[in-house]
Amino acid sequence: MNGAALRRAAARWLAEGRAAMQVQVLAARGSVPRDVGTRMLVAADEVAGTIGGGQLELQAIAAARRRLAAGDGAPRDDAIALGPSLGQCCGGALTLRSERLTPATLAAWPASAPRFTLQLYGAGHVGRAIVRLLEGIDCRVQWIDERESEFPPAPPASSAPHIERVCVEPVEAEVATAPAGAAYLVLTHSHDLDLRITEAILKRGDFAYLGLIGSKTKRARFVHRFEARGIDAQALSRLTCPIGVAGIEGKEPEVLAVAVVAQLLQCAACPGAPGVHRLPA
Repeated sequence: MNGAALRRAAARWLAEGRAAMQVQVLAARGSVPRDVGTRMLVAADEVAGTIGGGQLELQAIAAARRRLAAGDGAPRDDAIALGPSLGQCCGGALTLRSERLTPATLAAWPASAPRFTLQLYGAGHVGRAIVRLLEGIDCRVQWIDERESEFPPAPPASSAPHIERVCVEPVEAEVATAPAGAAYLVLTHSHDLDLRITEAILKRGDFAYLGLIGSKTKRARFVHRFEARGIDAQALSRLTCPIGVAGIEGKEPEVLAVAVVAQLLQCAACPGAPGVHRLPA
């Protein structure tokens, strides 16, 4: 569960009057399972989110439930050395803060920053597989197609509000609405449409990542056309086609989706890596 989804779950539990504890990683040193600021919700019969699993999480859940049953919701900080205390091989140390979930504690949660902003063109098999993965990641997505019928049945509005479906024509006009430094994936049902959308993105030139589905042959043909139309050579050099991180074999939509989402995450986390450009929030 990503940070935004966990925050929505916390708000829902409060609205339902559900008693719960929140457990967060307050401080950390060395190798630890999750970063500072990571949160988990613990109710008597359910847990939402994770602070890293293993004995650390099992013991934190048990302790939170004991305090919940006893009506003890005051903030409490526990320093834990993962190796000596729990036998975990991470070797680091951290401090966990547990306290009752209240409107005030929820209001103190910092806003979850998206990893990247993406315009995804195409609601076919690969587009759908990518969106399914992105539903669990903190990001902002405009999912664009000119064919309303190609989108799968809409999920509940609360399940993935960071993914916006856009049915519009001509779709390439949406390129102008993206913020500077956005990422783009072009995966439509038509090579001519791919060409128009990709050309609009290249002409903007301020993209952090531009992925075009297809083979090396398709890339060569498209680049030849773009060169004839005067597209900047530096922008063309940043066109990623084929898409996805190298070394993942298979053309099934689900496999390709994993490779592509990994590439987007690389782009967000590792500016300067080969073929990768920084994706802003």
